[in-house]
Amino acid sequence: MLGYIVKRLLQSVVTLFVIITVVFFLLRLLPEEGYLGAAADKMTPEQQEVYLTNLGLRDPILVQLGNFYLDLLRGDLGKSITYRTDVPVIDIIADKIVYSFAFGVAAVALSISVGVPLGIFMAQFKGRWLDRLGTGYIVFIVAVPSMVYYLLIQVYITDFLNLPMLFNENKPITWVLPLISLSLGPIASYAMWMRRYMVDELNKDYIKLARAKGVKERTIMFRHVMRNAFIPLAQYLPATILLTITGSIYIESLYSIPGMGGLLVDAIQRQDNPVVQALVLLFSSLGIIGLFLGDVAMALVDPRIKFGKGESVS
Repeated sequence: MLGYIVKRLLQSVVTLFVIITVVFFLLRLLPEEGYLGAAADKMTPEQQEVYLTNLGLRDPILVQLGNFYLDLLRGDLGKSITYRTDVPVIDIIADKIVYSFAFGVAAVALSISVGVPLGIFMAQFKGRWLDRLGTGYIVFIVAVPSMVYYLLIQVYITDFLNLPMLFNENKPITWVLPLISLSLGPIASYAMWMRRYMVDELNKDYIKLARAKGVKERTIMFRHVMRNAFIPLAQYLPATILLTITGSIYIESLYSIPGMGGLLVDAIQRQDNPVVQALVLLFSSLGIIGLFLGDVAMALVDPRIKFGKGESVS
């Protein structure tokens, strides 16, 4: 396992290096006018040249790349150019990441608490009214664009339950509707996959043998079927939790939540390279760490899984 961890860490570092380097070069291909923002019309060509020189954009491209990585090793993510001029990027991210992470983790907890038991009961009572009701819910969530039921919840449920329409950090009640909206899709996903994996397990020979031996149905469901069915889901939980930091563009826009949702899009549109580079580094790191922890989680949940000579658990 130690050898596997070291190998994956080295792979992760190389992957991050490649991603950040490619993004760095792509950003440098964009028009230079984007760095000037709204002030471009008020600056003379000489002033624009001085400004771009001060940003380091007149240095050779490899020098720019080297300076970027040196700053990164010192923990300096740079300052915003156009999004929030001269504000350290780390401060911009810190202001927003708390909201997205809080909503995201709460939504994951709610989704697991509702979706996993729903999938278990759907599998246990396959073909009955609960299974059909759950299947109808899953089909609705998959078939209808999320923006549609997000708007329905915000417009009608706020009036029906007399809840505030916009988020206010000083009023806990304003967390309710955004949290429910964020959870609807994941609940359907957890329920669908948990049902599928449990139905697959219920049809295996070892379950038929256990029933033939007279093992109680409750014991079969909770000690064998549910445990084995949860193993594939365990692989995706770490990444799901970590990536809640990225926020939701739809939900945060609808309820005016000052989170991470949309920050990357805004930074790209404003051509704020330091913010874009920091966000790509953050999101890439979270994704890679999540995949790595997912493999480890599978091995912990199921001792039969061993770390072989390949690149992943087997």
